[in-house]
This record gives sequence, C-alpha cells and structure tokens, in this order.
Amino acid sequence: GHLVINVLITEVEDHPGVLNRIASLFRKRAYNIESLSVGHSHRPGISRMTIVVAEEHKDAIQVAKQLAKLIEVISVTDVTEQRHVSREMVLAKVAAPEMKRSEILQLANVYRAQVVDVSPGSIILEVTGDEDKIDSFVEIIRPYGILELSRSGEVAMVRGRAMPTPTVVAEEGPAA
Repeated sequence: GHLVINVLITEVEDHPGVLNRIASLFRKRAYNIESLSVGHSHRPGISRMTIVVAEEHKDAIQVAKQLAKLIEVISVTDVTEQRHVSREMVLAKVAAPEMKRSEILQLANVYRAQVVDVSPGSIILEVTGDEDKIDSFVEIIRPYGILELSRSGEVAMVRGRAMPTPTVVAEEGPAA
C-alpha cells in the first residue's frame, strides 16, 4: 500500500482533555499527524477539527472508526475523496532591512499577503491559501531571513450545499 494525505473533519464536544485523547489515539498507532486545526463551529459547545494524516487510506478509515468511539466525538467525516476546499494561514516574520523592504513587499503582493506589522528591521506577513501556495511563499521569502514562522494547519470543508456525510457517526453512549 502507499501513503496518501487523508483529511478527516471531526466534530467534538468542547470539553477539556478532548484534544489530548484524540492525539493519544494517533500516538498509540504511531500515526503522524501532518496538521491539526481546532476551533469553534457554528454550533455552541461544539468544536470542529480538521486532522490531516499521511497513512494508507484503509488505516485512516480505521482510525476514524476509533475516533468515533470516544465519548466526546459527535461525528468523523473522511473528506479525502470528496470535493472539498482546504486552506491554511501562515504568519511569517521576515528580516526586512530598509534596502530590502520594497523588494519583500513586492513579493508579498504577488502572494496577496497582508502586511500585519512593520517594525525596524522586520515585517510580519500573513498569507492564506492551499498548502502548495503556503509552501511556495515560505520558500520564496526564505532567502531574506525568516525570523519566526507559524502555520495554522489546514482547515477543510466539503464543497456545495450538501452537508458532508459523516463516515462514522458516534454512537450515543451514556453521558460521562
């Protein structure tokens, strides 16, 4: 079998310790999480996670089933083979001496980067896009000197009006 990039969208109850339990599940199987993004959803008390793992697809399906068994997990949707959009955001603090500043700003413009901060000697840029765009941006600014870099991890959503069909819906268990 070969490794593929699998994208799982998980809805969970917003409780302390949930993230740790989910990370433990992956750690026990020695699966490497490529990226993990967590935030509030449109429903109060429910968080949405986008988990990206590089594993054989059958193994990702297996871990989705294991995730669904956790009491706080509401649903797990494997969107790997569904039409979906995904985005990532990066903040990059770039060394920007006066003589290089306009050059860096021109590059930023090519990537539609937002200038978030300008300080003596550095600029902080924000770029949003798919993973390839972010990777490309990081490589293009690297020669100027990256002082600090933070990537959000991927967030994903199925295209169109239809709600994604959960791969696994957690069974209603007794409240913990």
